[in-house]
Amino acid sequence: MPAAPLPRPPALDQARQLLRVLAPDWDASSGTLQRLARTTSGSSWQAEGAPLPVSLGRHGLAWGLGLHAAPPAPKKQEGDGRSPAGLFAIPQLFGQAQALAALGQPARLPCLPCHRNLFAVDDPASRHYNRIVDGRQVTRDWQSAEAMERDDERYAIGAVIAHNPAGIPGAGSCIFLHVHGGPGQPTAGCTAASREQVQALCAWLDGAANPLLLQLPAGIYAQLAPAWGLPPAQTP
Repeated sequence: MPAAPLPRPPALDQARQLLRVLAPDWDASSGTLQRLARTTSGSSWQAEGAPLPVSLGRHGLAWGLGLHAAPPAPKKQEGDGRSPAGLFAIPQLFGQAQALAALGQPARLPCLPCHRNLFAVDDPASRHYNRIVDGRQVTRDWQSAEAMERDDERYAIGAVIAHNPAGIPGAGSCIFLHVHGGPGQPTAGCTAASREQVQALCAWLDGAANPLLLQLPAGIYAQLAPAWGLPPAQTP
């Protein structure tokens, strides 16, 4: 699908860390993540480390709500099985206490320890939609929510992606960078990699560098990168 011209997001001007995720096309359920960094807000972006494979939503990508201008279709919706495309802040980490402690002290982003009363609310009718809440501290008005303490390792360590920060009902909720269920296994709408890789990414992210996630089909990225001051990338 063609990209409408999108202006350079102002948030890019202050960022010094970027997780760039590129997928082959809108319907791809996997892609490649590359860390980009720069020393000052005005310098050029440089790749750090090797690119790594990531899992995306089982139905691919759709434009999300983030730091970019209002995008054209396809637009993400609740339950569509698509990961959000666009530019998003990374404000917080979450995970098991042991995994968070392994990041070192003090952690470079705020950390949210997972426990059995912590829920990610995905019910559009709830006043807590698209929020992570402690069920002991709020009135439970939701019919659907995901427990942040899981028997598998998917939320052992991860980062919150600030998609749909206004909590618009039905626009998609609770998007994370988290541990995958297995190599090549798609997600419900998040971005996922191995536990070792996610742990390393969370240790690398630094709140002082205003870290961002840029997630796009490779063809759309190629169209936007020159105007957005981003380096070219090979098609995954």
